[in-house]
Amino acid sequence: MATLDAKIYVHHLKKDGTCNVKIRVYHKEQKRLIDTSHYLCEKQMKPHPENKGEFLIKDPFIKSLVVKELDEYRLAISKLGSRLRLFSPDDLKSYLTQTDEDIDFIKFCDDFIGGLKKAKKNKSASNFNTVRNSLVDFFERKVVLIEEINLDMLFEWEDFLRQERTMIRYNQFGKPVTTVQNPLTDSAIHNYMRDLRSLFNHARKKYNKKSLGIIKIEHYPFEDYKVGEAPETRKRSLDIETLRLIRDCKPEPNSRAELARDLFMLSFYMCGINASDLYQIDTSNIKFKRLDYKRSKTRDKRKDNAFISVKLVDDARPILEKYLGKLAVRYATIGGLNKALCLGMREVCKLISVSGITYYWARHTVGNLARNKCRMSKDDVALALNHVDQGRKTTDIYIDKDWSIVDEVQGNVIKLLNEDLALSYVA
Repeated sequence: MATLDAKIYVHHLKKDGTCNVKIRVYHKEQKRLIDTSHYLCEKQMKPHPENKGEFLIKDPFIKSLVVKELDEYRLAISKLGSRLRLFSPDDLKSYLTQTDEDIDFIKFCDDFIGGLKKAKKNKSASNFNTVRNSLVDFFERKVVLIEEINLDMLFEWEDFLRQERTMIRYNQFGKPVTTVQNPLTDSAIHNYMRDLRSLFNHARKKYNKKSLGIIKIEHYPFEDYKVGEAPETRKRSLDIETLRLIRDCKPEPNSRAELARDLFMLSFYMCGINASDLYQIDTSNIKFKRLDYKRSKTRDKRKDNAFISVKLVDDARPILEKYLGKLAVRYATIGGLNKALCLGMREVCKLISVSGITYYWARHTVGNLARNKCRMSKDDVALALNHVDQGRKTTDIYIDKDWSIVDEVQGNVIKLLNEDLALSYVA
């Protein structure tokens, strides 16, 4: 049984002498407070005769309004019937306060992205924030109701993304910066739609509670708009000659190009380690001449926390020592590092007279060389790249990971770079 009453607490008294009327919800021996829109001044309330910590409503008009609100809440609870026992105190408060509330999807996105940042999931936060900003650009306003994310809107938004457009963003100093966004590719469109669908699903998870019969978001436009699988991307692997050009190029000391060259080669030497992982690791990850870490991209999605142990080979050691624990000092966020790598790789490409190579090509190059030049099995390559075979999860339960296999893959591709001769490696 849930009970409700109006409360005005003395300790809630503001400096201007006003106090907000609260609705106290008492359910399962716990209380929750709901704010009202009523603020009373000294003349509108009087001390509680029995409880010195409370006031009573003196103003008859305000009292009638509060009584009406209480009656509406009690009616909403009555309609729940036997389902009330399924509600936690927080569920009941949420049910009472959100029954007729419009859902601002942009505000939901802001809150959700803020939660990701607090959890230090900055890459995911950045991706979702890009989608959030695109929606604001599309609707030309910062309030978008959840009902406006519908089937027609998805097709119109796709057309919008496929056009060149001008964007205004604010830099770290709060000043507007105008840029021109080129039409998005099919792959980028897929990513935007995938991330919007994910945000929409998280909103449904927050506001819909099927077990309690609460369905705040009834529509689901992605039933008819199929995001589908991502289009196959072009191959992003290098031949040995180009890889050597990157290794041997001479950028300006302490420049972005030097950073990009160093981290690109470090990624190649260390089985395609991602920039986000280089950003997070420190000396505690070095154990017995190996780099032990959990891949940040998938550690929250795997039972093994995406752990991998990679041999700290001679080629990698001086580069790792140069940057270990310093990237997070040099760049406030992983986004800052990624931007520096992007700009730095462009400079590296100019130095070696090529174009289009990014940091992530190092990881692709490891996989491609290991499979197609060194003839390593796909399973061994997947282990070295810290991938999981979705079709063999059950088998993986029975098999311990053998890091010497990773060492073998690593050694083979490095030997190709350094000697371009033997295709086998003995650890």
